[in-house]
Amino acid sequence: MRSVLLLILMTISFSVSAQWYRIDLKLKKKLGISQSTVIEQQPDHSIERIAQAKIIHSQIRPVRFGRSDYSYEASEVVVMKEAQHNMRFRVYNDASYNFSELARLYIQQNRVSEAKWYLLQSNRISREQNDNKHTVANLIDLATIKMNIGQYELAQADLAEAHDIANSAGLTDDMVDIENMIQYIKQRKTTASKPQLGYAETPKNNSKAD
Repeated sequence: MRSVLLLILMTISFSVSAQWYRIDLKLKKKLGISQSTVIEQQPDHSIERIAQAKIIHSQIRPVRFGRSDYSYEASEVVVMKEAQHNMRFRVYNDASYNFSELARLYIQQNRVSEAKWYLLQSNRISREQNDNKHTVANLIDLATIKMNIGQYELAQADLAEAHDIANSAGLTDDMVDIENMIQYIKQRKTTASKPQLGYAETPKNNSKAD
């Protein structure tokens, strides 16, 4: 009797499982899921789905610092060696430009006496080499130095000589610069010659009775 009941229960259980299996197959077919394997969809972590960060391009302004003393000294050593080399091997034209470069370095450092001396040396060589362009440039630099230290008459004399050389050599652009500089010196002379107006001191009240 027990064996019969056990057989009946097993038959019912098998039939119920078979029905659920058929229902599950029908559901998978409707959803388009393969019967053999069911692959779970994984989230997409590809690089294309990563949002690109927005880059803000800010304008960076360059900071300009003045030249250091070491920079001036290093430049002076280099140019001085070139000038000595050119003078030793009698490459006078190049040495003349070396002297002018040294003078400009000294002007930037406010070493006026040294700048004037090297400009005069450069000017002497440029005249001997008939380098009119360089001679005019040296005279303009000399005039600038003399103007800045208040020697207006000497500055005008240098500019007058530079103007004559530029005119004879056909250096039109230099002539325009020289003429503008002459007018500027005249304006500075006029401003410097004007007497400065002052105010008389207020007379003190005499507190004593007559």
